[in-house]
Amino acid sequence: MSVATAAALLPVFCAAPRVDATTPPRPEPLQQAFAQAAQQYHVPLSVLLGVSYLESRWDAHAGRPSVSGGYGPMHLTDARTAIAQSRYRTDGDAAGDTRGDPARSRLSPGTVTLPQDRVLPPSLRTADQAAQLTGLPDDRLRTDPAANIAGGAALLAYYQQALGQPLSAGPSAWFGAVARYSGADDTATAVNFATDVFQTIHDGASRTTDSGQHLTLAAQPNVKPDPKQAAKLGLRTADARNTECPQLVACEWVPAPYARYGPDANDYGNHDVTNRPHDSSVDYIVIHDTEGTWDTTLKLVSDPRYLGWHYTVRSFDGHIAEHMSTKDVGWHSGNWYVNSKSIGVEHEGFLADPDAWYTEAMYRTSARLVRYLAHKYRIPLDRQHILGHDNVPGTEPSTVATMHTDPGPYWDWAHYFELMGVPFQPSPGAGGGLVVIDPDYEANQPFFTDCGGRDLSCAPHGSGAVRLHSAPSETAPLVRDVGLHPNGDSTTGVNDTGARASTGQQFAVADQRGDWTAIWYLGQKAWLHNPHSAPVAIGRRGWVVTPKPGRPSVPVYGRAFPEPSAYPRGVTAQQLVPLQYALPAGQRYVIGDWMRGEYLFSPSFDRSRQTWVRGKVFYYEIQFGHRIAYVRADDVVIHPSTGD
Repeated sequence: MSVATAAALLPVFCAAPRVDATTPPRPEPLQQAFAQAAQQYHVPLSVLLGVSYLESRWDAHAGRPSVSGGYGPMHLTDARTAIAQSRYRTDGDAAGDTRGDPARSRLSPGTVTLPQDRVLPPSLRTADQAAQLTGLPDDRLRTDPAANIAGGAALLAYYQQALGQPLSAGPSAWFGAVARYSGADDTATAVNFATDVFQTIHDGASRTTDSGQHLTLAAQPNVKPDPKQAAKLGLRTADARNTECPQLVACEWVPAPYARYGPDANDYGNHDVTNRPHDSSVDYIVIHDTEGTWDTTLKLVSDPRYLGWHYTVRSFDGHIAEHMSTKDVGWHSGNWYVNSKSIGVEHEGFLADPDAWYTEAMYRTSARLVRYLAHKYRIPLDRQHILGHDNVPGTEPSTVATMHTDPGPYWDWAHYFELMGVPFQPSPGAGGGLVVIDPDYEANQPFFTDCGGRDLSCAPHGSGAVRLHSAPSETAPLVRDVGLHPNGDSTTGVNDTGARASTGQQFAVADQRGDWTAIWYLGQKAWLHNPHSAPVAIGRRGWVVTPKPGRPSVPVYGRAFPEPSAYPRGVTAQQLVPLQYALPAGQRYVIGDWMRGEYLFSPSFDRSRQTWVRGKVFYYEIQFGHRIAYVRADDVVIHPSTGD
């Protein structure tokens, strides 16, 4: 059935009735718009609400496009318009990674372009289809939430009819249409999307949207969808061989090449073949954003001259590509020690475009993947081990200012951890001595600049970041980061992490004055506005480090490398250079983990010389600023955060 034929069969979205000028306008909340569209296009209301929840969590995003070029609560896609309206740049998130043996720099892709003669796949132009089905103009479908919902309902009805299913059927008969709505080009991803929608219908959902409207999807525990309908969609079967993914996550093998590309043995890419956890433990999972489109990202990871990471997650449907075995070491974080101890997960997105929003489908599949990997490698599900790239420390003073800042302040860490089943919660009792950063994401909208260009203001947007001041006042200067700004102050730039704490991070309390809480941060007191009526931090207890008695300060490191005597003959000892910071006496910093010094020596494509060097010196990982850091156990003492 063609779209034109379906358009003739479906009802046209009618304009709202005229009202008398003396009658106050009747509000038309989103809940009513969903009910009206469901009735008009004969789509079960629960199906319409469930699909929208997976696409946008019912948010309208002020008519701005998602990472995938989707608009409005129903994520109607118009990729060409989205790219024309945006100023996306692919800076190459992993570019400039430092292996440490030796240091390597990599290529950086250019600006994303979309040739005018390129034929876009249907998944990237559903707004065009919705316009034909409803008779509504494209711009209204993008910017008017009610019209957008009607367009989504019309598409669902069209897909239902194309599958030979009746429009009047109950929600259980709509599995195939929902799977088609995902836009996925493979069966597994489409089925997983629809399964999540029907799980949402089964469980119910309730949420206040970004427009301040409270929507509810009543639970329907008796719904029984028919996944066999997806077989009629004629989608491809993705190559899932070699992939390491949990159930209810669709993975595809898109290998990163372990290959030589030049005459020198050092000219190889784009990762190192190892045998973790037999060789060494995996302690971290690093969350990135791609700063590029899906297609661009897959081209880059397939280039041996570029860098390599383990997984990439697509935005609009949560489809996952795995590029290398998790036993291997990817080049992704800019810190060779963290590379050797981590798994890298990239997410299709753009840090400095706050309204290039991620879909719920992407958050859910990524959360399932990370929870699966954490269980497999016994990685604690906390922010000391599930790091953003912006939490990875510089390796030495010269690299601190060049470290990457993704996924940035707009990544919703609180929701991400809720999906993993480990929401941030306070410790029982009061006076634990620590706080966990945990603002209300939607309500917390700090001012940022440098979105789309230097000094340009970012659009107001929910954020998991809170700003830190040098005194308990909004007018006080921001705390300084001598690594980022040796001769100046921290700024409100979206990439400036110098005076920022992020959701889930833990800090020791240094002081309290009214609605302001001070934490120890980069060797100084840092004040955050933490009113009792709307707290941005919750109490916690744990373990902290402080310098040993008699030490005025102790050095802070960006790597936990072994002592020089641990290196065997033929392996050059790595210099352990302190960062430009120090941990002063009297200050306390939260312990995230402890470890022995370790270094992966892998100098060339010839793996015969590959060696894991392990020392006798122990380190503590601490939350030192926005990034983690390491201190030597011999330099500090540990004690409970509640006292000595």
